[in-house]
Amino acid sequence: MAAIRLIQHAPGAPGLRWFGLGPGLRPTRGLLKLQRLFNKHAFWASGRSIAQLRRLLAGSTVVITLWRDKRMVGFGRATSDGIYRAVLWDVVVAGDLQGCGLGRQVVEALLTAPTISNVERVYLMTTKSTDFYKQLGFQKIKSQKLLCLEEVLRRP
Repeated sequence: MAAIRLIQHAPGAPGLRWFGLGPGLRPTRGLLKLQRLFNKHAFWASGRSIAQLRRLLAGSTVVITLWRDKRMVGFGRATSDGIYRAVLWDVVVAGDLQGCGLGRQVVEALLTAPTISNVERVYLMTTKSTDFYKQLGFQKIKSQKLLCLEEVLRRP
């Protein structure tokens, strides 16, 4: 098996966002590979357009990708104010490589990034991976409730 390479991109991931850069800062059609990873392995993120991917990357404080040769096999991102709060988003690992510790690598890289590592609280939302995140120290918060405003962009 080829070695897995972890890349911590610059804030907003400009190289990935504009040039599709991957390992070794080489053009690898990274946005198409991210789209493919989401479509195949993340039900919550399937169907995102290239323009939407560029926008979500631009607004991300920390972006992590995992690569096996030219294949993107993992991804995660975070947003943060750098002091009080951070949120982990879109952590995904290719299905054929799950259970190998790659998800842990992505989350740990996100949590140790300088703009995340000193915040008071890190949040995340998950539907099917609660046990995975509990292994990493996350816990349910009984004093808080998740509220959601859907389709905020379509409001008058």
